[in-house]
Amino acid sequence: MQTALTESFLQTRAGKAADRILRNCVHCGFCNATCPTYQLTGDELDGPRGRIYLIKQMLEGHPPTSRTRLHLDRCLTCRACETTCPSGVVYHQLLETGRETLETMAPRPRLQQGLRWLLRMVLPRPYLFVPLLKLGQWTGPLLPQALRLKIPRTRPSRPFTPGIRHPRTMLLLDGCVQPALAPQINTATRRVLDRLGINTVVAAGSGCCGAIDQHLDAPAEARQFMRRNIDAWWPAIEAGAEAIIVTASGCAPMVKDYERLLADDTRYAGKAARVSELAKDISEVIRGENPFDRLTLSRGKGRIAFHSPCTLQHAQSLNGVVEGLLEQAGYELVPVTDSHLCCGSAGTYTILQPQFAAQLRDDKLQTLQKHGPAIIATANIGCLTHMANHARVPLKHWIELIETLLPETH
Repeated sequence: MQTALTESFLQTRAGKAADRILRNCVHCGFCNATCPTYQLTGDELDGPRGRIYLIKQMLEGHPPTSRTRLHLDRCLTCRACETTCPSGVVYHQLLETGRETLETMAPRPRLQQGLRWLLRMVLPRPYLFVPLLKLGQWTGPLLPQALRLKIPRTRPSRPFTPGIRHPRTMLLLDGCVQPALAPQINTATRRVLDRLGINTVVAAGSGCCGAIDQHLDAPAEARQFMRRNIDAWWPAIEAGAEAIIVTASGCAPMVKDYERLLADDTRYAGKAARVSELAKDISEVIRGENPFDRLTLSRGKGRIAFHSPCTLQHAQSLNGVVEGLLEQAGYELVPVTDSHLCCGSAGTYTILQPQFAAQLRDDKLQTLQKHGPAIIATANIGCLTHMANHARVPLKHWIELIETLLPETH
């Protein structure tokens, strides 16, 4: 693709990266074939190729229009297009730059700014999120069904008491909303790793990975969360922690990207690179431990459907890893049509683009439930929460299924 980006922008790190990404695009349109929003609307500008043109025009100095914002906002950042692209276009980085540029060139209407600010203030902060969640759950029975179904359920968790102290230690990202919505996910993780001889530590002061702010075009605020996590993790890293485990697949790509996002921060760049190196999705850790050679598990727990989140299969290129682990554990996985397509969760997308999110969710649940699974397993708290109130069968994080097969000792 020929480019004519403004000279001042080309002198920046972001400008050089954007120019390189744009020049890799060959206009082939393969990306549209796997783009969820293009499948819904058939509009070229709701596909990656069209959005790339809109971003290119902005970066070349052309004033953006309301249409530019409409189509960039509709993108789920699912990155299915990156999996499909034969030219290696790193679309999500270009979209990130385009959205930040759009905010500078054409600020949003105040009402939109206010809603996005509210989401950024509440969701990453448990001391605000938890009371509001409880209020919503308490008043839920009084609300219309359509609104009641939007309120996430809290899932109880059994307490975990570590056994003997192991020589190996890994950090565990607690995250922001997951401890309130599904504390049993990390509890199950700690139990499984304990059986594998690994201590898990949740560092005091760690929290949101920064993805919410990053995806809502507030990169400076996102970097504050990143630095806070690095400071919280660093003593354990210096003491020999082997990995930083992330059980929400939506957070893992963000932590793995700290190196790039803090590359210009002279104080944190080196530490961020080390954090990105240590960051692992829980599926990578379990796969690397060969658990089925070391654990005694009960077998044959029935038919399940696995929903592979976009952040697992596209952002981390871990498609098939969890499926393989579940099959080794004795589960029968039913086929899932169009498993590459997004469920519509995408962080705050369910709130900011509710119609698209609902349609994608309903389509995804239809394919997941088509062959009669007893359970739907997934790897991301966002996907789980988005679909749980609308599914005919229970939804669980896949690590919970592995944990239930362990003989009880605690």
